[in-house]
Amino acid sequence: MPLALVKPQDGRDSDAHLLRRIASKDATALQDLMRRYNQRLYRVARSILRNDADAEEAVQDAYYKAYMSIANFRGDSSLSTWLVRIVVNESSRRLRKINRLSTWLEFSSETMREAMEMAPIMDQLPANQPESKLARAQTRHLLEASIDQLPDLFRSVFVMRAVEELSVEETAASLGIPEATVRTRYFRARKLLRKSLQGEMGASIETVFSFDGERCDRIVAAVMARLRRLSSNE
Repeated sequence: MPLALVKPQDGRDSDAHLLRRIASKDATALQDLMRRYNQRLYRVARSILRNDADAEEAVQDAYYKAYMSIANFRGDSSLSTWLVRIVVNESSRRLRKINRLSTWLEFSSETMREAMEMAPIMDQLPANQPESKLARAQTRHLLEASIDQLPDLFRSVFVMRAVEELSVEETAASLGIPEATVRTRYFRARKLLRKSLQGEMGASIETVFSFDGERCDRIVAAVMARLRRLSSNE
């Protein structure tokens, strides 16, 4: 059954109302849901993958999988936690694939030689990513670089707690770890960052891994196009 475009309602729908509309194949409700949680899911994916493009694709796949399994959402946790858990799983799966590929490349001298020859060409390509203009802020650069250097186990917890301001309970549920572990990892991540930044981390923490309007539009458009292709094949 094709997705039906329905005129958005006035005001901000609750998550439960959006889910009911999505279940009835309301495409507008799905778009509203994605725009509501795009930034959070992107930041979580980015904290795991440490790459903008990979994180964006992980979010798109997470939304697709969430839509395909929307009937399985029983409300045992919040919708936000459920979506974060899906994007964590998708990002972790991608990371394992990337790591396997990296291992293979280490033993492929021919592939590595070709990649090195391509590097100068890639460097000459125009930087047309929408975040390139925003990335000029020195403080944000410093914060993002320092966060990227955190150990994998700490980085996701820090982004969820400090950047996205998820509670300890929500972070634990999303990552499938005990709440005590969340507290410990968050404490150690903050300690490592303070040492790295030497007191330079301030109120700008909420600006890291900025999620501008164009990236949000791109993710929504990609997911909707994928679902339209699915509907046309039914």
